[in-house]
Amino acid sequence: MRQYDIERYLNVRNAGGADLGPDGRLSFLLNTTGTGQVWSLREPESWPEQHTFFEESVSFVDSSPERSEAVFGMDEGGNERAQLYRLDYESGAIENLTDMPEAKHRWGGWDSAGDRFAFASNRRDEAVFDVYVQGRDETGDDAELVYEGDGWLSVAGWSPSDDRLIVHEAHSSFDHDVYTLDLSTGDLTHHTPHEGDVRYSSPEWGPGGEGVYLVTDRETDTLRLERLDLETDEFAVVADGGEWNVDGVAIDEDTRRLVYSRNVDGYTELTAGELVAPDRIDEFPTPELPRGVAGGVSFGPDGDRFAVTSTGSTHNANVFVVEATTGEAERWTRASTAGIPADTFVERELVHYPTFDGREIPAFFSVPETEPPESGYPVVVDIHGGPESQRRPSFASVTQYLLNNGYAVFEPNVRGSSGYGKAYSGLDDVENRMDSVKDVREGVGWLHDHPEVDPDRVVAMGGSYGGFMVLASLTEYPELWAAGVDIVGIANFVTFLENTGDWRRSLREAEYGSLDGDREFLESVSPINNIERIEAPLFVLHGENDPRVPVGEAEQIVEEAREQGVPVRKLIFEDEGHGFAKLDNRIEAYREIVDFLAEHV
Repeated sequence: MRQYDIERYLNVRNAGGADLGPDGRLSFLLNTTGTGQVWSLREPESWPEQHTFFEESVSFVDSSPERSEAVFGMDEGGNERAQLYRLDYESGAIENLTDMPEAKHRWGGWDSAGDRFAFASNRRDEAVFDVYVQGRDETGDDAELVYEGDGWLSVAGWSPSDDRLIVHEAHSSFDHDVYTLDLSTGDLTHHTPHEGDVRYSSPEWGPGGEGVYLVTDRETDTLRLERLDLETDEFAVVADGGEWNVDGVAIDEDTRRLVYSRNVDGYTELTAGELVAPDRIDEFPTPELPRGVAGGVSFGPDGDRFAVTSTGSTHNANVFVVEATTGEAERWTRASTAGIPADTFVERELVHYPTFDGREIPAFFSVPETEPPESGYPVVVDIHGGPESQRRPSFASVTQYLLNNGYAVFEPNVRGSSGYGKAYSGLDDVENRMDSVKDVREGVGWLHDHPEVDPDRVVAMGGSYGGFMVLASLTEYPELWAAGVDIVGIANFVTFLENTGDWRRSLREAEYGSLDGDREFLESVSPINNIERIEAPLFVLHGENDPRVPVGEAEQIVEEAREQGVPVRKLIFEDEGHGFAKLDNRIEAYREIVDFLAEHV
C-alpha cells in the first residue's frame, strides 16, 4: 500500500456548519485555506464561492432570514473571545458588530425579520454572562443589555412572535436550567427548577411559541426528547431514546417539521418527521446518509429540506441536503481528500473490553490493512478530552495517517465519557478521578492479549483533559508505555483551576472538585506531584494563548520531567489557544509528533 506523509493527511479538508438561507444559498465553513472560512453554494457540488479570508478560523455562520447577509463569529489566536461580524453577500463587505476584543460573545440568533439579533457576553464582568439585543446595523456599545446574569448563560433563540428569548444556563456539564426572557418587561421566568443534576439541552421553540422542545434526563439515565409547556411548566415525552441519548432537535416552526438525533454507541441515527400533535411525531423515511456521525441540522426557508453535516471513519466531513418528507439526501460539498484515495481509509471497529470493576468499556480499535510485523503493530492509545466527551466514528486525519504508516489506534471511551447515560458519565467525578485511568490500564491489558499488537510499543496520546489522562497514565502505570504525547493537557489541577478563565472555573470545579474543599485531593491526583514515576519519553505541546488550560501547565511538567531525567520535547505555539487551528501549525506539530514516535517507538 502506498504511504503518504503527515502533511498530505492534514490537508484533507472538511466542510460543515451549514446554513440554508432565504434565497436557497447554502452557507458553510470549509478549511481549504488552512482555517475554516465562510463559503457558499447555489447548486449541489458546484464551484463554491469564498466570502472570508482570515488567518483565524471562523467558528459559525448564520444567514439572515430575510436579507442576503449573515453573521459569523471569530476569535483571535485561539483566545476564545469571539467577536460577531456581519457579512454582506452581495458587496462582500464585512463589519465587526461587537468590537470588544476582551469579551466573549455567544451567538443567540436572528429575530424573524432579520432586523435584530441576540447574544450573551461577559463584557460587563468576565466571570458571568449577560444577555444583549442589537440591531443589525448597530455596533459595539449600541447593543442593549436586556438581562444581567450571574452565571454561564447562553441564548437559544427568539420566540415566533419575537417578544421572548430562550435563555439557557449551565451550572456544570450535567446540570442546566432553561428560562424565557420577556423583552418588553425584562422578566426572566424559570421553567426548570430541580434538585440534583439534570440536563436540559438543545432547547428549541415549538410552533406558536407555547412550548419549548429540548432533550433532558430529568427522570431517566439517558437523554430523551420532551416538550415543556411554558404555561404550566409540565413536561411531555415526545421521543424516548431508550438506552441511548437523544442528542438534539431542530424544528421548523411554520411546517411543524423536525429532526432529532440519537447517539447509538457513538453512531448517529437521524429521525425526521412532523409534529401532528404537541407531543406526537409522524415519522418520515429515514434520511439516506452515510453511516457515521451527523449533526448541525438547518432547515431551508420552506421547511421542505434541511442541510446536515455528515462524517465517518472513512469519509471526511461534507454537507448533505435532505428532502424532509422522503429522506433522499444529496451531497452538496466536495471537500478534498488531498489526493488520497478514499478507499485507503480504514474503518474503525467498535469493541468493548472488561475493566477492573466488571464494567464493559466501549472503544474503537483500528489496525492497518497491511500484514503486521512479527512482533506486532505499535499502537497509539488516543484518549479524548472533556472529560464529558466521547470518541465517535468521525473522520480523523491523524488516525488515518497512523494507520497508513503502520500504527494501530485504540480509542477508549473510559468512564466519565458522555453518550452512555448520566450514571456512566458521573463515575469519574472528584474522588473517583483515577478510576478512569484504571480503565486505560485495563484497555492496555486487553491490547496485550491481542495477537496483532506489540505490547512493548504502546503510546499514550491525548489532548486537553486527554492530556491529563496521558500524564496520569504515565505516572500511575509507567511500565505500560513506550512514549507519551500530551497536547494542551492538565498537569496540576490546583494551578489549572487557579489560572483557567474566570467564566469556566465553577463549571470545572463541579467535575474535578473545588479549590476550597478538595485541594488536598486535587494535589494527590495531579501528575506533576508524581513526576518521579515517569519512565517513558514525553512530548508536550501547547498554545501560548490557551484560555482553558493555561500554558503554565506545559511549562511546569516539562521542567519537572527534565529534572527527573526524562527525555522531553516541548513545542509551544505563540498564535494558538486550546488546540491548533492553523494548518501550518498543525503540520509542524504533527510532523514533530511523527518524528518523536519514530525515534522512541
